[in-house]
Amino acid sequence: MDEWQGYVQEEIRPQFEAKYSKKERMNPISGKPEPYQAFADKCSRLIVSASGIFFMICVVIAAVFGIVIYRVVTVSTFAAFKWALIRNNSQVATTGTAVCINFSIIMLLNVLYEKVALLLTNLEQPRTESEWENSFTLKMFLFQFVNLNSSTFYIAFFLGRFTGHPGAYLRLINKWRLEECHPSGCLIDLCMQMGIIMVLKQTWNNFMELGYPLIQNWWTRRKLRQEHGSHRKASFPQWEKDYNLQPMNAYGLFDEYLEMILQFGFTTIFVAAFPLAPLLALLNNIIEIRLDAYKFVTQWRRPLASRAKDIGIWYGILEGIGILSVITNAFVIAVTSDFIPRLVYAYKYGPCAGQGEAGQKCMVGYVNASLSVFLVSDFENRSEPASNGSEFSGSPLKYCRYRDYRDPPHAPVPYGYTLQFWHVLAARLAFIIVFEHLVFCIKHLISYLIPDLPKDLRDRMRREKYLIQEMMYEAELERLQKERKERKKNGKSYHNEWP
Repeated sequence: MDEWQGYVQEEIRPQFEAKYSKKERMNPISGKPEPYQAFADKCSRLIVSASGIFFMICVVIAAVFGIVIYRVVTVSTFAAFKWALIRNNSQVATTGTAVCINFSIIMLLNVLYEKVALLLTNLEQPRTESEWENSFTLKMFLFQFVNLNSSTFYIAFFLGRFTGHPGAYLRLINKWRLEECHPSGCLIDLCMQMGIIMVLKQTWNNFMELGYPLIQNWWTRRKLRQEHGSHRKASFPQWEKDYNLQPMNAYGLFDEYLEMILQFGFTTIFVAAFPLAPLLALLNNIIEIRLDAYKFVTQWRRPLASRAKDIGIWYGILEGIGILSVITNAFVIAVTSDFIPRLVYAYKYGPCAGQGEAGQKCMVGYVNASLSVFLVSDFENRSEPASNGSEFSGSPLKYCRYRDYRDPPHAPVPYGYTLQFWHVLAARLAFIIVFEHLVFCIKHLISYLIPDLPKDLRDRMRREKYLIQEMMYEAELERLQKERKERKKNGKSYHNEWP
């Protein structure tokens, strides 16, 4: 019933009607002719639009690959820098500069994505305004979400995973070694990435929302003073002063929704790696509430009000982000952090192995167990260390340690994965499955216990719907009985009349 009412009440877009006015067909619901878009035409337009979306996502991935190349090249450059401060902190310097460059690319591509999304949406020729808004919203969200989070996904799940091991490093164009994580783990790089981008993006958004209209209004007032003089401007009526303010953007509250949705995704998808993200988002939103109030009251013209049944496609996007955040946090805890390897060591390989308990004493020897042995003579020629280590120990070093679970060089299969590696891998996969199912079960349980509509309100809505149906039935019954009486008065009768 509700879908039928929404279908009938929503008008066709003028652009759609002008494009397909020559071809009409009968609407099966309203019984009236309306413009019709052929199935082949609709499919071809959707295929072109999907291709455009795929191409723009590939542009984002290419930008991320460019940042990866920058990090690979720069980390070796900073490691040989003449300043000791940069040379000793080459990893941090590389990550910081890469994040700033990545943020600049994100902001530049966002301008391009809006124009591309508008072009592709108009190319699809949606039938109604709600279809146009949903299509445009989905494209803008996909573009900006991938643009904002692609580098974060790379750091969380790919950085340092495919670098090889000493003696068999993987290299870019057979020259530069792929970048590895910070010695303390990849979470440090992930925290830096999220912290810098979040602070810079929120600062930039607040400036564009308030600072830019302030500058534009100041420039408008300056022009009015030059044209009419300060005394003439002071005598303007209020409506003319309001007219000289900045108009609201063409998409209404779309930018506000998009900003909040992207912030929600950024704070929830990797909250396990950056727990301060929700706090920063809360502080930003407290400030932004007052900035938005000031902007709407003093810097923008009064917007035109429009009625909306709900938040539309944004609800589905929020549901999707919630599901994705559970999955990504499970992978962050299991893959990116050391939580699972520490548990495996405590229960299987540590001093408390087989005792069913874990504590601080059970982690003795964990660092040593997480490091593998490498024979120095097995280094590649271009990877050989500058010195043999005799200045530290008095004699040349024969072995070095690196972070991995591999067999020693004299094993039957040198540098092959150890049994501990497979135990850790199995524990990671098991944790991901258990964690996801547990969180989703809790989510559905809470949704069942706390419904969207209270029971008394739902009963009142059902009661109202029932009374409306009864009124419609009684009105129709009264009309038919009245017609029957009129027919009898006129001497006309029909067999099998109802009622």
